[in-house]
Amino acid sequence: MNLFRKILIPFSLLYGMIATIRNYLFDIQVLKSTKFKTPTIVVGNLSVGGTGKTPQIEYLIRLLQNDYKVAVLSRGYKRKSKGFIIADENATAESIGDEPFQYFKKFKNVIVCVDADRTNGLKELKNLKSPPNVILLDDAFQHRKVVGGFNILLTSFNDLYVDDAMLPTGNLRENVSGAKRADVIVVTKCPNTLSEKEQIEIAKKLNPLLNQTVFFTTIEYNEELKGASSINLADLKNYKVLLITGIANPNPLVDYLTSYKIKFEHLKYSDHYNFTKTDIQEIINKRANLKSKNNIVLTTEKDYVRIFDKIKNLHFISINTVFINHKIDFDNIIKKYVEQGSRDS
Repeated sequence: MNLFRKILIPFSLLYGMIATIRNYLFDIQVLKSTKFKTPTIVVGNLSVGGTGKTPQIEYLIRLLQNDYKVAVLSRGYKRKSKGFIIADENATAESIGDEPFQYFKKFKNVIVCVDADRTNGLKELKNLKSPPNVILLDDAFQHRKVVGGFNILLTSFNDLYVDDAMLPTGNLRENVSGAKRADVIVVTKCPNTLSEKEQIEIAKKLNPLLNQTVFFTTIEYNEELKGASSINLADLKNYKVLLITGIANPNPLVDYLTSYKIKFEHLKYSDHYNFTKTDIQEIINKRANLKSKNNIVLTTEKDYVRIFDKIKNLHFISINTVFINHKIDFDNIIKKYVEQGSRDS
C-alpha cells in the first residue's frame, strides 16, 4: 500500500461505516427493498471493477438462452442517456454503455436494457408484452433496493476481497461482511493450473457460510481474432501490432500476447474510457508509424464496440469464462434456481 493510500485510511473508516449503516438499514427493512417473482440473478462484486463480470454474464446467457427468454439489465455505465432504454437497431455504446452494447451485438435473442434505477428497470421488463423468464442484473450486488433471487459474488484471484480495504485506501465498495449475501462465490482470473489443494486453501481464506459454494474460473482467450476480418492469433507474429486497451486491468492480455511472442506497442487508457477525436487521431498516427504493410490495430471486445466505427481495419480478441472444475455443479445450481423460480412466478 503506497503512502498516499495510507493517508486516506480515516476516510476509508468513514466510508466503511456509512456502507455498513446503509446495509443494516436494508437488513432491518427501514430502507425498502423490492422482490420480484421473475427469477433474478445478480452478478457483482465487493470491489470496483476488474473481476470479470462481463464474461460471467455472457456465460449465464449461453447457459440459459436456449431454454428461457433472458433479459440483461445494467445501469449502462458512462452512457450519454438517462432512464430506461431497451437496446434496438439504433443502440450504440454511447446510448446504452459499452458492456450492454456488447451483449446486444452478440446475443440477438436476449433483451438488453439499461436503467440506473434497477427497481424501475425490473418493473418495465415485467410490463412488456412478452416479458422475460429470467433477468440477469449486471453489477447490482450493492443495489439493495432490489432483492436478488440469486446472488453471484465475484472476486479476482490476485485481489481477493478478504485481502482488500475500503475505498479510498483500497478498492472495496462495502465491507467484507457483505459477502454473506452471496449464494455462490466465484474466484475469477485464476491460473488454469490452480490445483484442488490451492482451491481449498483459498476457499478457507474466504471463509464462506455453510450455504455458500466457492467456484474457480479462469480466462480463455479466443485465438481467432474478429472485427474487420478473421485472423488467427498465431499469425500476429508476422505483424506489427498496436494494442489499444481501455479496461480495468490489461495485464492478463498483455501477458497472453507476450506468451505468443507477439511484438506490440501498447496504448493504455482507463476503464470505460471515452475516446475523443484526439485519441482516435493519435491511434491512427501511431498505426501509420508502424511502417509495415502487415500492421494491425488490436483491442478488447469491450473497447471494440466503442471505436469500431472510428478506426478502419480494427480487430478484437474476445474472452470466455471457463470453470477450472465443478462446472456441472455450478450449471445445475443456476438451472435449479431458475426452474424453481419459473414455476413459482
